Amino acid sequence: MIIQNERHYRITKAHLAGFEGGLIANDEREFPPNVDPGMKQLMHDAIASEIEVLRHQLDHYEKLRDGHITSREITSLHELPIALIEARIAARLTQRELAKRIGVAEQQIQRWEANEYSGVNLTRLQEIADALGVQMHDTITYSSAA
Repeated sequence: MIIQNERHYRITKAHLAGFEGGLIANDEREFPPNVDPGMKQLMHDAIASEIEVLRHQLDHYEKLRDGHITSREITSLHELPIALIEARIAARLTQRELAKRIGVAEQQIQRWEANEYSGVNLTRLQEIADALGVQMHDTITYSSAA
């Protein structure tokens, strides 16, 4: 999952703070004697894992937004939607600004990005890439029939 905008960024930061508080509360919590002693560690590990995921998402968004990530290598067309979302963030454009550039409503960009551009035709994807200044340089390797 990728953070797509500043609102989503703020929500993710709030979730992170909640999980960090939950981790502290879990570590300070006394479990009843009939609860498996490994349960506390299991809960700690689960919360810590989610914290790691959220921190990674926040870090990735910040690096895109702040210009520290400027490209992405893709190995499949399935990766193109995420690359377009990242390109918009790296270009420091809001969903509203991208919508204005291509002449659609902001809500349309929000829907497309929320669905990772599912169902968007190739012509529209190229229009979005052009509006973002995306340049693609890749080699397609054909499979030889055996």
